[in-house]
Amino acid sequence: MNLDTKTLLLYGLPAVGSIIWLRSGQKSTIPALVGSKGPISSYLAAVNLIGHATDVIQQGYLQYRNGVFRIPTLFRWDYVASGPQRVAEIAAAPEHILSFQEGVADVLQVDWTMGSEIHTNPYHVQAIRSQLTRNLGRCFPQVRDEIVNAFDDVLGLKDKEWKLLHVLPSIMQIVARTSNRLFVGLPLCREKEYLDLNIDYTVLVFTRGLMIRLIPEFLKPILAPLIMNRKSSIRHALKFLGPSINERLQKEEEYGPERPDRPNDLISWLLDLAEGEERTAPALALRILVTNMAAIHTSSMAMTAVLYDLATYPEHIVPMRQEAERVIAEEGWSKASLGSMHKIDSFIRESQRLTGAGPVSMGRKVMAEDGFRFSDGTAVPYGAILNVVGTAVHYDEENYQHAKVFDGFRFSRMRESIAGRANDDDGSGGGFFNRQMVRFFAATELKAMLAHILINYDVKAEVEGVRPPDDCFGMARFPSRHGKIFIRKRE
Repeated sequence: MNLDTKTLLLYGLPAVGSIIWLRSGQKSTIPALVGSKGPISSYLAAVNLIGHATDVIQQGYLQYRNGVFRIPTLFRWDYVASGPQRVAEIAAAPEHILSFQEGVADVLQVDWTMGSEIHTNPYHVQAIRSQLTRNLGRCFPQVRDEIVNAFDDVLGLKDKEWKLLHVLPSIMQIVARTSNRLFVGLPLCREKEYLDLNIDYTVLVFTRGLMIRLIPEFLKPILAPLIMNRKSSIRHALKFLGPSINERLQKEEEYGPERPDRPNDLISWLLDLAEGEERTAPALALRILVTNMAAIHTSSMAMTAVLYDLATYPEHIVPMRQEAERVIAEEGWSKASLGSMHKIDSFIRESQRLTGAGPVSMGRKVMAEDGFRFSDGTAVPYGAILNVVGTAVHYDEENYQHAKVFDGFRFSRMRESIAGRANDDDGSGGGFFNRQMVRFFAATELKAMLAHILINYDVKAEVEGVRPPDDCFGMARFPSRHGKIFIRKRE
């Protein structure tokens, strides 16, 4: 079937959007943004949101501060809350009331991009949360070794001359290698075709997910499989993973999971939880692809943004370099020593504060049949997507002094100002917990990479003082795919 996508967008979607608005748009008492109160204006506002989401959410934030408002997407109303109290209530709601997993499934269109089994049985998430977190300290020497080798191989710097580096593709290669050193080990973690497969899969899931979200539900069974060929990715993955997975399955059957020579890697962690149809090579290969997708996307986006900021605001380099060199001299390279690098932690946090959040964040799907009700009685209906304001909060002068100014040591000064208070030194209590990077593997990987760069390389902006602009589409915001910086080896 050869459908003209432009024709579909221009003629088919407005009609569908209007019908859905007429059926459900008036049921909520939560206010809609200006320009989205009728069938036609609702659709036009939804189209405008695709290209101007940051400005639209900023408008809603200013108009309904500490409140809840709704915004039209092409086929439904989404809800956005703001204010510390409402954010706390959303964060505290259990998964069966407000579901994070269902929110992610909506953003990435998981049923179509990855498969319904990933949506309905995300046991790989538990494997990563438990096993990877538990093993990270012990496995850190492998992480460190792969960072050193990956930077040498990918950057290819042979002398002390400046090289213009295309940042995102280089960082994706380095992150993919580092992550897979833990996931599948040597030598596969350095196999370029295998790494390219995982990187391509990561890009496909996010880009195709955005495209599929623009399709009406009734057309997705027809169009989504044409947009995302899931089986092709699995077949390609089996070329690299199939023999080892089958061998592992056979050994599990013969000797059980307690054998002394059992590898401590992602395949073993998945086998600890996989049951029934999940204990097959294609099913396990898909889980490895999906785990790679999450790891590569999270760390690559964040590290790319950090490098843009490092090159744009070079006054931070020397203090962070001195901190890294001092900590390494005193404590060596370890997961624990990274926790002593407070300026580096702060710099990453500030980078994420200004450019890491999209217009909205913390997306949850309302799972309770009677909806979700805030403490003041405000009700969000069953099946709706509920978000909190993202970018506008971080740019608000009431929340941060000089909020729009990049201040890489903002959070380390906060730490110093509360030093000595009970439980705050290790980030385990008080108010400091919310000011530390707490994404476990991603946080460890980012800090280790930034410390390695500071100690071993010099960087500068392609154009002094100019940061590559972020790419934005709808509610998605990513560091520039095309940005470059200069880099060279240090003396």
